[in-house]
Amino acid sequence: MVSLTPPQAPPTWKHTVQDVDKLITEALDKKKKVSDDIVQLPEDKLDFDNVFSALALAEAELKSVSELLGFYQNVSTDKKLRDASTSSEERTRKFANEQSMREDLYRAKATAEANLHKTGAWDKLSAEQKRLVEKMLLDGRRAGLALEKKEDKNRLKILRDQLSDACLKFIKNFNEENGHVSFTREELDGVPEDVISGYTQRTEGDKVLYDVTFKTPDIWPVLDRANTPSTRRAAHQANEAKLAVNVDPLRTILRLRKEIAEVLQYDSWADYATEVKMSKNAANVKEFLDELRRYLDPIGKKDLEAVTALKNEDFTKRGLSIDDGLHIWDCKYYNRLYVENNLSLDGSLVKEYFPVSFIVPAILDIYQSLLGVKFVEVSGEAKDVWHPDVQQFAVWEKDAHDEADFIGYCYLDLYPREAKFPHAAVFCILPGYELLDGKRHYPVAAMVANLAKPTPERPALMGHFDVTTLFHEMGHIFHELLSRTRYSRFHGTTVALDFGEAPSQMLENWCWEPDVLKKMSSHYKTQDPLPDDLITKIVKSRYVNVGLFYLRQLVYATFDLVVHDNSLDADTDYTKLWNELRQQITHLKGGDQPGQGSFGHIAGEYDVGYYGYTYSLVFAADMYATVFKKAPLDPELGRLYRDKILLPGGSRDEMGLLKDFLGREPNPRAFINEIEQTGQPL
Repeated sequence: MVSLTPPQAPPTWKHTVQDVDKLITEALDKKKKVSDDIVQLPEDKLDFDNVFSALALAEAELKSVSELLGFYQNVSTDKKLRDASTSSEERTRKFANEQSMREDLYRAKATAEANLHKTGAWDKLSAEQKRLVEKMLLDGRRAGLALEKKEDKNRLKILRDQLSDACLKFIKNFNEENGHVSFTREELDGVPEDVISGYTQRTEGDKVLYDVTFKTPDIWPVLDRANTPSTRRAAHQANEAKLAVNVDPLRTILRLRKEIAEVLQYDSWADYATEVKMSKNAANVKEFLDELRRYLDPIGKKDLEAVTALKNEDFTKRGLSIDDGLHIWDCKYYNRLYVENNLSLDGSLVKEYFPVSFIVPAILDIYQSLLGVKFVEVSGEAKDVWHPDVQQFAVWEKDAHDEADFIGYCYLDLYPREAKFPHAAVFCILPGYELLDGKRHYPVAAMVANLAKPTPERPALMGHFDVTTLFHEMGHIFHELLSRTRYSRFHGTTVALDFGEAPSQMLENWCWEPDVLKKMSSHYKTQDPLPDDLITKIVKSRYVNVGLFYLRQLVYATFDLVVHDNSLDADTDYTKLWNELRQQITHLKGGDQPGQGSFGHIAGEYDVGYYGYTYSLVFAADMYATVFKKAPLDPELGRLYRDKILLPGGSRDEMGLLKDFLGREPNPRAFINEIEQTGQPL
C-alpha cells in the first residue's frame, strides 16, 4: 500500500477540564439553534431537507463532540477530567430530555412528514431517508409528545432528568470502583505464581497480605484456581458486594422507569424498552426466556451433577465435610477441574501459547485478511492518545490507492489501571456519516479492555476465554469502522439492541477453528503454535457444561426482565431477588450479597436488553453455520459479510439484513445443534 495521508485528522486527546465545559456548551447551543430555526419556518418550508436532514446533521455534529468528551470518564487517569466528562454526559442527557419534549419541534416534524406525502416527495426518498423520518417521529411519540395533558408532559421531563442523574451515579460508581480483598500466601495456594506476583503486597501486624483487586485478571484466578474453599467463598462474596453502594441508585432507577412507563401509558418499562427491539414486547421476551430455560434446565442439571460429583470426590480426599449440591463460589474451580480431568486440558498451559504481544497483532491480521482492510499504526510525534499504553491506528482498504480508500481510526486501550472502565467494551468516539457536500465524516472507535500485564517472570499471557473476548470485541470495532450509512443515527452498532451482539458472537466461532487457532498462537518461549492434540482438547471443551453457562446467562436476563415488567411489589428486596433467582435457575447454592450493584448493563443503555445476548446467539449460530463454516477464512465470504451485515448498520430492518445474508428466513436449528453437543461423550 502506498503511503497516504488520511483525509480526516484524528481527534486530539489533550483536553482540559475547561475545554470539556467549553466544547460541550458550544455543541449543545449549536444543536439548540438548529431546532430553534426549524420551528420558525413557515409550514410550506417544512420539508425533508429543512427539517429531517438538518436535524440529522445537527445530531451527528453533537454526537461527534459529546461521545468523545464523555469517553474520558472511562479511561482518564485525571479525576478532575473524569468528573468533567461525567458532567458533560449529564448535561448532554438532560439536553436530550429537554429537546425530546419540545412540542413545537414535534409539530414541525409531523407537518414536514405530511408535506412529504402531500407533495409526492415521499416517494422520491431513499429507504434510509424514509427510515430517518419514521424513527424521528417515533422518538417524539416515545418521548410523550402525543400526551394530551400538559402536567403529564411536565412530570415526564422531571422524571427523565431524575433518571438520568440516577443512572450516571450508578455508572460513575461502577467505573471508579477500586476495592480489593486480601489474603495470605497460604490462602492463595493454587493461584499461579505469575498472578500472585502482580498483587500488591503489604504487612499487617505479623501477617503478609496480598491485595486482590476486583479487576478480572486479579479476581478470576482466585475463583478459578485457589484450592481452599474458604478463599474462594471470601473472594466471591467480596466481589459480589464490591458495589453495594449501587443498591439505592438501582432502586431509584427502577422506580423512575416504572413511573415514566405509566405516564407514557405503556404496560411496563419492559414493554417500552422492547418496542424498538426485534422482540417488540416484554411478552415475547418472557416466552423466549421461558422456552430457553425449559430446554436448558435438564442439560444444566446433568452438568451440575457431574461437577458436584467431582467436588464431593475432592472434598473427601481433603477430609472436608460434604454437603449437597454445589456453591456458586466453587463453580469456576470445579468446572476447570472437570475440563482438566476429562480432557487433560490445562488452562495454564494453554495461556503459554497466547502472549498478548503476539495475539493482538495476530487477531488484527486475521480480520484484515478476512475483511480486506489494513491497520497502519500511528507512532512518534503523530501519535495522540489519552494514555501511553494506548495504540492508535489509521485504517484503510487493503489495497488503498487514494484518500477515498480511507476507513477511519481505531484505538486499543488493553491494560488495566486505576479508575479505568473495568471490563471489555468498544466505544464509538466519532460516528460515520455523509456531509452535505457528499463527502464522508469518518468513524473513530476504541476498544477498552483489561488484559493481564507482564510479570517479572513472564510476558503478559491470555487464556482462551480472554482471546475469545478480544476477538468478539474486535468484531464490534469493525462494525463501527465498516458501516457506511448516510446518517449517524444508523451508524455502526446502532442496530436493534437484541441484534447488536450477533455479528461479534458469530465471529467468536473463529476462536474454535483449528486453522485459526494455529494462526493466532505462539508459545512465549519456543514460538511454536498450539499443537494439534491441544487444539483438539480446546475445541472439545467448548461444549463442556454449556448448560450451566447458559443458565447463568438466564439469571441476568431474567432479573433484567422481572425488575422492569411490573410483576414485583414496590418494596421488593432486590438483593434477595438477585440471589434467589440465581439459585432457582442455576441450582447453585449460596450467596447473599448485593451482586445487582455490579450489573452495569441495567443502568446503561442495555436495560431490558440482557436477553439479547442469547437471543442474538440464535442468529449468530445460523450465520456462521450457513455461510462461514465451510471456509471461515475465505475473503470472499468476508466481503459478503461486510457488505450485507456491517455496511448497512442500522439503516435497514435487521430481519431484512439476515434474510439477505442467509438467503432465507433465520432459524434456531444451528444454535440447538450447538447446545445438543453438550450431551456427546468427551
